[in-house]
Amino acid sequence: MLAVTIGERHVWRYAALQRAEEYIAERFGSYGYAVTFQDFDVYRLRVRNVEAILHGASSPGSVVVVGAHYDTVTGCPGANDNATGVAAMLELARRFAGRPRAHTIRFVAFVNEEPPFFQTDSMGSLVYAKAARGRADRIVGMLSLETIGYYSDERGSQRYPVAPLAIMYPSTGHFIAFVSNIGSARLLRRASRAFKARTPFAMRAAAVPAAVPGVGWSDQWSFWQAGYPALMVTDTAPFRYPWYHTPDDTPDKIDFERLAAVVDGLEHVVHVLAGGERRGAT
Repeated sequence: MLAVTIGERHVWRYAALQRAEEYIAERFGSYGYAVTFQDFDVYRLRVRNVEAILHGASSPGSVVVVGAHYDTVTGCPGANDNATGVAAMLELARRFAGRPRAHTIRFVAFVNEEPPFFQTDSMGSLVYAKAARGRADRIVGMLSLETIGYYSDERGSQRYPVAPLAIMYPSTGHFIAFVSNIGSARLLRRASRAFKARTPFAMRAAAVPAAVPGVGWSDQWSFWQAGYPALMVTDTAPFRYPWYHTPDDTPDKIDFERLAAVVDGLEHVVHVLAGGERRGAT
């Protein structure tokens, strides 16, 4: 739907951006959620973050955010970046619908992640995170689902932004990566343990200084700015995916079987982070 029927979606293709927002809201609604919007203006156009909330059963003031951006760069249909992240978020919302955990879970589709809005005051996730901090929301963890659908078993298919990581991690792009800044290392450890407890799918985790290229290249960055723990779940995007930010980022490049395995693991991650099990149980 996002990559083919709607296609590239951003403020310069405003009707497509609106259609993507409407589609996500429709899906949330079909799962039984009351959908809310966070509106703000960019270039005299109204844009929106789209949110569905599963209120916590016993500790609703503690919040887990599962987010993915739904916009694209110009000229790119965005099947992997980031329709895969949106699809995973929607599927997780469907699986948890009507099944509250101790903590509140917020599923959020963010607008304006891509340049020229990236890491500016018009970035949708930064608008959201600042508003949450202003309300003193107690966000205990945020998962940014970012470009998660491409895998390769070829040696040399995986690259890294700095040489030490290439020594420590595989040269084959067959795994999903959990990446955080140093301040979110505790969240990263909990999420990693939970993922491994659910699925044997290959996963690598790294808490890396935010200054390392790529570490902050998605919506988790916004939550770090607001002082919240957050991590990115990714196939590493430009460090693996040959069609990153090109017109060839189309659905035929996606490994749907592996993407589904990642979502299975993420379901348990969200379950644990939202208080579904005691700390340390995984």
